[in-house]
Amino acid sequence: MPADKLFQKVLIANRGEIAIRIIRACQELQIPTVAVYSEADRASLHVRVADEAYCIGPAPASRSYLRTDTIIEVAKKSGCDAIHPGYGFLSETAEFAELCAAEGITFIGPNPGAIRIMGNKIEARKVAAAQDVPLVPGMLAELRDDEDAQQAAAEIGYPIMVKAVHGFGGKGMRRVERPEDLTRLVRAARSESFNCFGRKAVYLERCIERPRHIEIQIFGDGNGHVVHFMERECSIQHRNQKMIEEAPSTIVDDELRGKLGEAAVRIARAVGYDSAGTVEFLVNGATKEFFFLEMNTRLAVEHPVTEAVTGTDLCKEMIRVAAGLPLAFQQKDIAFRGHAIECHIHAEDPDHDFFPIAGRIDGLRTPGGPGVRDDSGMYEGLDVPPYYDPHLAKLVVWAGTRERCISRTRRALSEYFVKGIKTTIPFCERVMQNEHFIEGDYDTTFIDSRFDREDAAREKPHLEVALLAVVIKAFRNDKAKLGKSTPVPDGTPQGKSGWKMSGRIKR
Repeated sequence: MPADKLFQKVLIANRGEIAIRIIRACQELQIPTVAVYSEADRASLHVRVADEAYCIGPAPASRSYLRTDTIIEVAKKSGCDAIHPGYGFLSETAEFAELCAAEGITFIGPNPGAIRIMGNKIEARKVAAAQDVPLVPGMLAELRDDEDAQQAAAEIGYPIMVKAVHGFGGKGMRRVERPEDLTRLVRAARSESFNCFGRKAVYLERCIERPRHIEIQIFGDGNGHVVHFMERECSIQHRNQKMIEEAPSTIVDDELRGKLGEAAVRIARAVGYDSAGTVEFLVNGATKEFFFLEMNTRLAVEHPVTEAVTGTDLCKEMIRVAAGLPLAFQQKDIAFRGHAIECHIHAEDPDHDFFPIAGRIDGLRTPGGPGVRDDSGMYEGLDVPPYYDPHLAKLVVWAGTRERCISRTRRALSEYFVKGIKTTIPFCERVMQNEHFIEGDYDTTFIDSRFDREDAAREKPHLEVALLAVVIKAFRNDKAKLGKSTPVPDGTPQGKSGWKMSGRIKR
């Protein structure tokens, strides 16, 4: 495709691995790129690989990556005629898409009307209902007060979920088991929603027990052409955050795949969708009943797993469609080829409830070989800041069958080495060895209901070696500190021996 039909220069309003992913797509389309960064991200990899880079403010996202006026100013100053928002930050903000249009800059994403409607969970449920897509039983209006909550919950039936109308990412959600807890948990959900999204509106829906989380990748253009790229299985989650995905799903057959795909396309067409998006469903693994959950109006974090099994570059297609070109394919052109698994590499400690970690990456070795893709923002010497989500990289592995894909993913994870900070790599390795995952027998409660218990009971053949290594490291650290100590006036080195000093004090 000739570059002169696309854009002169694209600003990427994001950071980390997704910013690099978009920069690579632009480079292949011969489009110059502009990165923006906060003061905390001055040395980040996306700043180094872009053609130009501009600082947009201090570390807090509210003063940098969420500053629409500053980002527009940089775009105009640097001569950009398009902005790609990636995911998170401003990617699902209709007002930002409208501001771009008002300033004569193309927003590489869906139109503001579609973002606004599908970003409101109540309105999105109404759209799905109008298209005869099954909904999780629940409300089609915001919750008014405590009395309204008690009445609605009694009609829906316990357990129920309280959900933020404008929320995502598991924020502003609470599960309620008993009527006596309802008022307290509704207030907690409202408070979290206000803190995260600036709005208190919540609603109630029935809690579906042990569902599978299946999502359909859709794509539309401005000419009314909408297709789907079949499903991704996203049921390996921790606190509603996806950790591992795969495609195809082990429970979706051709009949269910057709129903899910047709439902997702009907919803997208109903709002005039014209970019990449994801329609999410909860599926009963036994009965194959499915219910509309929500729609994400952006490029999904998990999009590489779909790219791996369909051979389509969704990021480049977003740029082409935003430039006014029609989709380069029809539904009959899209088919699965083989199997793919995606592992999220986070700066988190999986042995301590996935506690977020910040610090310097002292050493890094990334996996390679046939069918292995590493979308990463890491490099050796990078200081991982504490201000943003802990997402570092995505390891995407493809093979001809699911069995071979799991085997290849194990091999790739065993090669992946990050020194200096803890990551979720060991967790992903253990999931690849879990018999329930291998059999495809899992749901969204997998980590809490099965994995954690079985993982805690696993044999740890190298535990003694690990403990010995910790003792040796502590000894060397103490010895190094002694070497750096400064003599005090009485001639005793400071900190010469904590044990001896303690003994002297006690005597």
